[in-house]
Amino acid sequence: MRIALTGEALIDFTASQAGTLAFLGHEGGSPLNTAVACARLGQPTGFLTQLSTDLFGERLMGFLQRNGVDTSFVLRSSAPSTLAFVERTPQTNRYAFYTSGSADATWAPEPLPQLPAECRFLHFGSISLLQDPAATRIADLVAANKGQRVIVFDPNVRPSLISDMAAYRARVSAWFALADLVKLSDEDAELLAPGQPIDALAAECLNVGARAVIVTRGGDGATLWRTGHAPLSVAAPRVQVVDTIGAGDTFTAGLSVSLLAHGIEQPAQLGALTDEAWREVMGFAATAAALNCTREGADPPTLAAVHAALAGEQNGAGASLP
Repeated sequence: MRIALTGEALIDFTASQAGTLAFLGHEGGSPLNTAVACARLGQPTGFLTQLSTDLFGERLMGFLQRNGVDTSFVLRSSAPSTLAFVERTPQTNRYAFYTSGSADATWAPEPLPQLPAECRFLHFGSISLLQDPAATRIADLVAANKGQRVIVFDPNVRPSLISDMAAYRARVSAWFALADLVKLSDEDAELLAPGQPIDALAAECLNVGARAVIVTRGGDGATLWRTGHAPLSVAAPRVQVVDTIGAGDTFTAGLSVSLLAHGIEQPAQLGALTDEAWREVMGFAATAAALNCTREGADPPTLAAVHAALAGEQNGAGASLP
């Protein structure tokens, strides 16, 4: 296990047509999507959560195992599975979540799991931080591993689940302080710091301890901030977008996979990475995310597919991907 993720695993019911009540079910949840993406991109990956023993939980367990994700740290519970309903709009996706008392929201291992020594990255974030006891135990797990592994935080803000946004923003500041690498979407940034320049939010993350902050802007690419360096941006490959679900999760996975490929195994090494290496890391992540967008639902690409796409660009095929 080189990468570990903790957080929710749920079933996404996606509207088959806008304005209807016809939904198709897919395995989902930001941490689960990222775990599957890491595994498909070739890194041994483990998932720490609690799954229900209901029919949805059985489907989630099977999905993780079929995709090569290590489930040895997955607990089981008779509590129900988390369910999410998604309706696509031309601009974004609308969500309705059913999480109260669910198996993943009641994850509370005692004692905390001990990750294997070879695990170098630990991811946390998303809606798993909105309900106790899981939120507290996840923060405990991350704090216990701080300094030992590269901690990656993706808040994946879902405003429909947050009753007090001011209180949530205060809690996010504490989570920023636990992270070595913070990944945000531009939508996350606007919700966390409305009306403020993204540079100011990135500076806040760096000031409390993050070594790198990356903000994604969908088809407009991504930008990296580091202390003592000018912002660094990369473009996103042009693709025919079928669906954006899971794109941000795939991007986050691509970061960790590519950082490991560049020899990054300790938090301090993030600061020594050159601009060119960071461009390669973000370019890899952006390409993986773009390929995900060419298919229905969260469906991350394989490592071979990303390498083929990158080779096509380098051979003069341009920035468009099939």
